[in-house]
Amino acid sequence: MTTLALYHLKGGVGKTAAAVNLAYLAARTGAPTLLVDLDPQSSATYYFRVKPRLHEGAKLLIKNRKTVLNHIRATEFEDLDLLPADQNLRKMDSFLASQKKPLTVIKDFLAPLKKDYEYIFLDCPPTLSLVAEAIFAATDVLLTPVIPTFLSARTHTQLAKFLEKKRFKPLRWYSFISMMDGRKTLHRDFMASLRQDESLFLRSIIPFLSDVERMGIYRQPLPCFNPNSEASYAYRRLWWEIEGRISQTTPAP
Repeated sequence: MTTLALYHLKGGVGKTAAAVNLAYLAARTGAPTLLVDLDPQSSATYYFRVKPRLHEGAKLLIKNRKTVLNHIRATEFEDLDLLPADQNLRKMDSFLASQKKPLTVIKDFLAPLKKDYEYIFLDCPPTLSLVAEAIFAATDVLLTPVIPTFLSARTHTQLAKFLEKKRFKPLRWYSFISMMDGRKTLHRDFMASLRQDESLFLRSIIPFLSDVERMGIYRQPLPCFNPNSEASYAYRRLWWEIEGRISQTTPAP
C-alpha cells in the first residue's frame, strides 16, 4: 500500500481537486483505492455525493478496523472508496494532543487498511499543526500543489524548511504547479523559478481552467464529465508521472 497526501498549508491551491482526480485515475488502473477526507470542509466528500453515517470526526481515528470499515463508503466508480469527512474534524488538533503518541495516530489508523487498498489518498486540511505532523508521519508520498504567486511560493518555502527540520522519514515530497495561466507573464516567470529544482517539482502542470471549477456542479472527477478537457489530460499526465516516481522508489518484493 502507498499512502499519498495532498497537502499545502495555504488554501485555494487546487488541493482537493487534485486529490479527487488522482484517486479516480488511480482506481481506473484497477488498483483498489481509498480517498480519506481529513478536511472539515469535506469538499472531497461533497464531490462524490456521499454523506457520513455518523459524526465522529477525529474519534474515528482510534476505532478498531471493523468500525472504520463500516464508515467507508463505496463511490459510484469501480475500485474507488471514500472515507467521508464531517465538521467535527475541526477538533482534530485538540484530540491528537490528548493522545499519548499523537504523531502515530493517523499511521496506526491506516495500518489495518493496507491489505484492502493499493493506494490511499489523504485530502488534508490547510494547516501546519499537530494534525499536519501526524499526516507527514503516516505518509509515503507528500504531494503539494503550488500556484504561481508570491504567497504560495512563500508558504512552499516555509513547508520545505519545516520538513527539513523535522526530518520525516521515509517521506518523499513532490510538488507540482497548479492553476497555471500561461497568458500571464507573472505566472510564466514564477513557473520558471519554481521549477529550477526538478528533483522536487514534477514536470506536469495543472492549468487554470473553468472546467476544474465545474467539478462542483457535476460533483464528479473531471475526466468523467469532460474527458477531453485540457485539464483532464493534465491530471492524467500528473498521475502517470507520480505513478512512475512511486514505481522507481518502491523496493522489489
